[in-house]
This record gives sequence, C-alpha cells and structure tokens, in this order.
Amino acid sequence: MKAVNNYIVVEKIKMPNKKVAGLLITDDLDTDNRYIKAKIITTGNLVEGLQKKDIVYYDKHAGHGITWDDKLYHVIRTPDVVLVE
Repeated sequence: MKAVNNYIVVEKIKMPNKKVAGLLITDDLDTDNRYIKAKIITTGNLVEGLQKKDIVYYDKHAGHGITWDDKLYHVIRTPDVVLVE
C-alpha cells in the first residue's frame, strides 16, 4: 500500500485511559480532545516534512477510514496534521 499526492495513511494510537477527580475518562468520553494521535504508515509523493513511522496529531473530524489486510487505517491530508512528535 502506498499513498499518493498529498494523502497520508495513518494508524491511530490508542491513548491510555486516565482518571480525573476519581472518574475514568476513556477516548469515547473525552469530547474536549479534538486531536488524535497516530503513526504514519505511508505518505504520498507531494508530502514534505513527514516520514513513515512519525507520530502525528491530526483533527479527529478529518479524513476517512480504509481497511487493508483486515486492519483499519485512516487517510488524511497534509493540512490535517497539526503536530509532529
């Protein structure tokens, strides 16, 4: 699998649950967090500054899911990335 143009294929990284004031906050309940942490699987030929295996944060409303070899990935565009670790 290889991304093309300015597309990036990422795999979401599951964030650990956290406790706030004795309450367990999961990814499903964390509505204040707008950004998702993910690992880059492949980048398109027009993507600059990002490489395979980089850890990025992107807007959770961006992109769409794709299944490849029975595994769920997400396809986003370069402008959707807001932070690189």
